[in-house]
Amino acid sequence: MANPTPEKTGFTHEKIETNNFLMIVLILLVLLAGGLVEIVPLFFQKSTTEPLAGVQPYTALQLAGRDIYIREGCYNCHSQMIRPLRAETLRYGHYSVAGESVYDHPFQWGSKRTGPDLARVGGRYSDEWHSIHMSNPRDLVPESNMPAYPWLATTPVDAPSMPVHMRALRSVGVPYSDAQIAAATEELQGKTEMDATIAYLQMLGLALK
Repeated sequence: MANPTPEKTGFTHEKIETNNFLMIVLILLVLLAGGLVEIVPLFFQKSTTEPLAGVQPYTALQLAGRDIYIREGCYNCHSQMIRPLRAETLRYGHYSVAGESVYDHPFQWGSKRTGPDLARVGGRYSDEWHSIHMSNPRDLVPESNMPAYPWLATTPVDAPSMPVHMRALRSVGVPYSDAQIAAATEELQGKTEMDATIAYLQMLGLALK
C-alpha cells in the first residue's frame, strides 16, 4: 500500500495565493521594506537636509504670503517642481532640488499644472504685474482661466498669529531667532494679503537663478 502524500507545511505559493489576509500582510511587509530602503537614506544625505547657499527662512511677510497661497488653493493648479528633463529646464529653468525646500512644511512641489510652474517665478515679473494679475488675470492674460482674488488687496494680514506660527516652525527645525519672532507682528502691520502673497511669489527660485 502506497504511503500517503505528506502534508505540506510553511509558506507555499498555493497557501499564499489562496489566503487573502496572508497575501495582504506579505504585500504590506514588502512595501514597508522597500519604502524604508528608499526613504531612510534621504534623512542622512546633505543634499536633502541642508539648504542651498543663499536659501534663508521665510520672512514674516513671505511666510504670511505662503499661508495665503495654500489657503486659496494655488497649489491645485500650480506646481513648484521642475523635472530634470530638457523640455522642463528649457521652459522653466534649473530643475528643482531638495535644498531649495528644506524650510517648507509642507513643501509645494506638487504635479498639477493647469497654470505654469511657479518654482522660478521670483523676479520674473514686477510687483505691479502680480497685483494686476491676481486682481483680474484676464487684464494681462486674456485666455487665462485663473479665478480673480481682488479681496487680497483690501484684506489685512493676520499679524498677531504670525509669532505662534514661526515658533511652531522653529520646533521642526526652521532656524528663526527670538528677535525675528518678536518683530514679526510689527513687520506685518499695515500689510495686505496681496502684499504678502506677492512677497512670497517674488522669492521663489532665486537661489538657483
